[in-house]
Amino acid sequence: MPRWKRSAVIMIGIVVVLFAIEAIDVAMNGRLDQNGIIPRRIAGLDGIVWAPFLHADFAHLIGNVIPGAVLGFLLLMSGRFLGVTAIVWVVSGVGVWLTGPAMSVTIGASGIVFGWLTYLLVRGLFNRDVWQVLGGVVLLAVYGGILWGMLPQGGAVSWQGHLFGAGGGVLAAWMLSDRRPRPELKGGPR
Repeated sequence: MPRWKRSAVIMIGIVVVLFAIEAIDVAMNGRLDQNGIIPRRIAGLDGIVWAPFLHADFAHLIGNVIPGAVLGFLLLMSGRFLGVTAIVWVVSGVGVWLTGPAMSVTIGASGIVFGWLTYLLVRGLFNRDVWQVLGGVVLLAVYGGILWGMLPQGGAVSWQGHLFGAGGGVLAAWMLSDRRPRPELKGGPR
């Protein structure tokens, strides 16, 4: 199967799972949402794992799925999906756990979406790849407006998740760079 088809199938599968989880949450009167990140509480640490799967309602989910499906597809096409997602997931989740408002519960995949976006925006700089830089410029023109969500704002929006997710994307671009020096094996050739 060509990479683009495999990437599309995987991304569609992820979207279907997210919608199924939200349907279950609606059927349970939103009880799953309490499994999100609860800042600075040991009991809230496991929310780092669950929060990206949980959304306040279908509108919240759709707000994450529309850019997330496109960015996730592009990331799958790059071959760095698992590594980038893991780094962004942990950095975003730990960042929210450390800095989120006390006694709040943070849910949603937006931290991961922000991380995917910033990874795709800056990876070309770390890889010194002009095509990736140009791709990043196109993505900035299309999705750059959502980056305002990293700034503090009122309401239930977790700008901390956005900010740390974006930071995780930059960290992933640096850590997974093709041009980053690799440690050499000692002992010579075998």
